[in-house]
Amino acid sequence: MTKIWQSIRALLFYSGLILLVLLMTLSLCIVGFLPFRYRQLCVTTGNRLLISWLRITCGVKVKLVGLENIPEDACVVLSNHQSTWETFFLQYFFVPASVILKRELLWIPFFGWGLYFMRAIAIKRSNPAGAIRQVLKQGKQRLSQGINVVIFPEGTRIRTEQVGSFMTSGAALAKAAGVQILPVRHNAGLCWPAGSWLKKPGTITLSIGPPIDTSEGNPRELTEQARQWIATAL
Repeated sequence: MTKIWQSIRALLFYSGLILLVLLMTLSLCIVGFLPFRYRQLCVTTGNRLLISWLRITCGVKVKLVGLENIPEDACVVLSNHQSTWETFFLQYFFVPASVILKRELLWIPFFGWGLYFMRAIAIKRSNPAGAIRQVLKQGKQRLSQGINVVIFPEGTRIRTEQVGSFMTSGAALAKAAGVQILPVRHNAGLCWPAGSWLKKPGTITLSIGPPIDTSEGNPRELTEQARQWIATAL
């Protein structure tokens, strides 16, 4: 009976998700010629509604820890990657934000179009050297404009509580741009498991760590510092 009820709730959630994505895409077509902040407002409003709809339909709540650690200036946010939840939540929570993602996501009808309008940094994973150059070039542009850059340094979703290995591109960007690294840890995989369409009721805890100064240390050392905090945060 529990699985049947979860299936019904998940169907309700995805019905709302599809509707919201369509509405956001339509809205972006209307405001696509406007400055970035208006396009960002359009999408992040949709993301907020989606997170609220997830709570209403599936009983998934959110607990925030460490809000006092968020810097006033733009920074590079490094987060663990367990689920799809964080791609929606972090984009509106750290608004204005530009997310680094794989280029193939831009090809998804409607959803990918929205990502394009949001000035996401879409990289080609098959060309690591080119991807790093792209992250550094476009990431520095975004940061200089006061836009946070959100990166999932594990590169793919990790389906366990363990933290995977981190790529150093995020720390390299932060150091090159002279901004801080903000480590973030969450346990969204408990409620929105990767590879499953069912959602489990519960509370997702998102912890924000102290900003990491990038004036000292190389990208590998800074990456390890962020990884150590994320690995022990929950």
